[in-house]
Amino acid sequence: MRIPDWTPDRKPQPEDLVKAVLERRGGALLNLDRALLWSEPLARGWNTYLKNVRTGFAGSGKLREFGICTVALLTGAHYEYHHHAPEFLAAGGTQAELDILTAYAATPTGPVPTGLGESEALVAQYAARMTLDVKVDDALFSQLRERFETTELVELTATIATYNMVARFLVALGVTPED
Repeated sequence: MRIPDWTPDRKPQPEDLVKAVLERRGGALLNLDRALLWSEPLARGWNTYLKNVRTGFAGSGKLREFGICTVALLTGAHYEYHHHAPEFLAAGGTQAELDILTAYAATPTGPVPTGLGESEALVAQYAARMTLDVKVDDALFSQLRERFETTELVELTATIATYNMVARFLVALGVTPED
């Protein structure tokens, strides 16, 4: 990491904040947390917001994680991919789908390779356009509107946008996966 790991000795933080982060993480801080905890307002807001994005949305966990993996591959956020590829697999995804996504991420302006379901292909294209171009063309958005209900589309969009923010934070600070 390009900055020192946060520790309570280096920058004391309120006990309730550290406890909330530890609770969300299952009792152990991740390297990302060791960067975030340098700023109390950032760590507090991040912990609440990302908890809602990860566990509060009603849509498909598989598609959510597929969108996150797409962002991770396109931005070079290895930390993000390291943590979310297993979540995708746990949500019902396959290694073959991740392999197809990896190939697509190498040339994301071309068509999505065959072998993905319609929803997964749309999510990969949507995440690629949001990540690389910011703007999404009307034709792709129309396909998304036909496939997903409005709430699903809003939450999918928020997830992809959120994990673009996460990727940029991770890559800029050089946060690496835990050993």
